[in-house]
Amino acid sequence: METRLSKAVLGINPSPTEATSSLANRMRRDGIDIISFAQGEPDFDTPPDISLEAVRAVVEGYTRYTDVPGMRDVREAVAEKFGRENGIRYTPSEVMVSNGGKQVLYLLFRTICDPGDEVVVPTPCYVSYEEQIRLSGASPVFVPVSEDRSFRIARDDIEPFITPRTKAVIINSPNNPTGAVCEESDLRAIAALAAERGIFIVTDEVYEHLLYDGRKHVSIAALGDEEKRITVTVNSASKTYAMTGWRIGYAGGPEDVISGMITLQGHVSGNVCSVAQRALLQALRGPQNAVAAMRDSYARRRDLMVEKINSIPGLRCRKPDGAFYAFADVTGLFGKRWREGFLENDLDTAAFFLKEAHVAVVPGTAFRRNGYVRFVFANSEEDIVRGLDRIGSAVASGLKD
Repeated sequence: METRLSKAVLGINPSPTEATSSLANRMRRDGIDIISFAQGEPDFDTPPDISLEAVRAVVEGYTRYTDVPGMRDVREAVAEKFGRENGIRYTPSEVMVSNGGKQVLYLLFRTICDPGDEVVVPTPCYVSYEEQIRLSGASPVFVPVSEDRSFRIARDDIEPFITPRTKAVIINSPNNPTGAVCEESDLRAIAALAAERGIFIVTDEVYEHLLYDGRKHVSIAALGDEEKRITVTVNSASKTYAMTGWRIGYAGGPEDVISGMITLQGHVSGNVCSVAQRALLQALRGPQNAVAAMRDSYARRRDLMVEKINSIPGLRCRKPDGAFYAFADVTGLFGKRWREGFLENDLDTAAFFLKEAHVAVVPGTAFRRNGYVRFVFANSEEDIVRGLDRIGSAVASGLKD
């Protein structure tokens, strides 16, 4: 039968993180006690003051269409946030609000890319970059980043992959899935390279507040006028304020780029949910103590998770600088046999963890790095201990040389 679907849709793959979570949920519905370290989502509730502001918005009738780029006061709050927290001076006409960080990224790639363009993507990388770039007609060019440098990208990594077709380079710091945080000196060098070659920098900063051990976040667009001219800064309320389900993200950048993204959004979705916008307004202008409390909790969980992972023979994990992910090397298990065969890669290893230990993780292949799996430590300390104890027991009893 001839396909009725477009080549664009047929050419993309489902999100591996969502696929893993769906499988774990099916096993739960079958009565199996699954501990999931797969979904990159805070386990905290949205802070009460933010939720109450949304309730007020409904009661007060903020339930109609708004301006496509976001309500004026919300865009002003976003601009204020960029200035206060990131040192970037954006005007409201240089910012926009969208339906989560994912839609911001999709609109951006569709706005700046043409068929035949290339976007440089350091790996390991967030799973949706690749498919969004392909949907824009451009091609992702993957740049492997070594764990020897704690997965921190440098100019020397990127420069050999720049061609006349390069339109942009993506920087994600703190990084999903590694938790790596870029050094300011490296960001300056990458920005200088981008300026020399006339390409954009797309900086995904959704984990900017989840930093540990005194690490500091640096926004590329704050480094100077030239850096600001070529950079689009992408962010979201999802991770910082535990607002994943609210689906609200935002961006700041050159006015012509932001204007193009707004025009596209007008035909893709129209305005962002008016109630979610009011919630974002409260999040950005209200008390920030909940952000620090969540970060402190994540830091404790990180230390616990990394210690437990490293206690399991065959697993090795560096301590991440930021985000809430532990990217563990599982190559020490490769070649071992279990009831379904041999562990030959990270896909096999993730399947072994799920079927034998009833613990869900995401294989590193999803992030363009074989040999690793990603654990999420946005879970209770009790579940972290239970889950990793299960994996330890499965490795000890379920694998043979």
